[in-house]
Amino acid sequence: MTAEHQVVKPEKLIATAIGMLEQELLVPNLFTKEGVDRFKGAKNDTINVKVEGVLPFHDYEWRSGSAGSSTPGTRQRVVFDEYAERTIPVTFGGNVYNGVKLTDEQNDFDITQWSKLLRPQVKAVARGLARRAVKTLVDQPYAVTIGNTEQAMRKAIIEARRVLNKFNVPEGNRYMVVGSDFETVLLSDPDLNLASHVGDSQAESALVNATLGNRYGFRFIVDQTIPSDAAYAFAQSGFIFASAAPSVPQSVPFGATTSFEGLALRWLRDYDSEFFQDRSIVNCYQGFRSVEDVLVGWDEATEKEVVSTQEHFVRGIKLTLDGASDYPEAASELAKITGVSDAKVWTPTGRVAETDPANA
Repeated sequence: MTAEHQVVKPEKLIATAIGMLEQELLVPNLFTKEGVDRFKGAKNDTINVKVEGVLPFHDYEWRSGSAGSSTPGTRQRVVFDEYAERTIPVTFGGNVYNGVKLTDEQNDFDITQWSKLLRPQVKAVARGLARRAVKTLVDQPYAVTIGNTEQAMRKAIIEARRVLNKFNVPEGNRYMVVGSDFETVLLSDPDLNLASHVGDSQAESALVNATLGNRYGFRFIVDQTIPSDAAYAFAQSGFIFASAAPSVPQSVPFGATTSFEGLALRWLRDYDSEFFQDRSIVNCYQGFRSVEDVLVGWDEATEKEVVSTQEHFVRGIKLTLDGASDYPEAASELAKITGVSDAKVWTPTGRVAETDPANA
């Protein structure tokens, strides 16, 4: 039997597959994506993503540099700082794949187009990437947790905005990913009026369908795989998702790789003559991590900027429906630089000291 429908171009199909992948991803699409094919061969399977350096400003005393100064010995010298960009190492943590065997009978009578088979394969890879992204999001040791939000949801969201602003987190591309129970409380809050937006869009992408609306600078998105009673507010720049397509072996008759907007995939197809069956594999390398920052603050006593000696993760915080809030200790470097501390933590009735009985 001549199966004309099996004449396929792997380059065309893998390009279709990458489009499918983009549509299927939810949480990974909220991270900063890095396509890293150009980094193949990196030492220890690690690539370095550059992050802009931080510099403090200085004040120069008025007229202190005058050539006619009567006290040249007291003339102020310019302070020079050293600038260095930081690098965020991202280590590839796995090879997400799906493999399918297809008998001659299926090939000739059931699967009329290879794109039909690629769709469920790509969906499987997308779920694998999503699970890795969610683990990175959920396992992050957040400096701030806003608790008991069910009692005053709108005020808690405003507090989340305040904290991120105090942390100097970029205002663009801020997300709040919520669990299923958290979503119910959100949609039930008349002050937020998010329920009216559900179902407005008929777009096919997972991200658009999961979007509840925009409020207070956040894009609200529901995800069924994070803890149902939790939410995570973060900037897109707070997490990195790196992917790369493995090379196509020369021994494979059909195979191709592609990358698009930070996503990468490989598709391989060959024939196992021992069992009269085709084999199809879709896969990619992946790596996830958070981004920590060197912080710049203001010392009221000296009226000078101060730069943190440590790196801190401040581009995201956690919210829970119940339980107490948790903020940095007042004596910590993070609290001193940002002003966010356990001296005043959020409660449904207002901000109180962490040791206050009202916060129990």
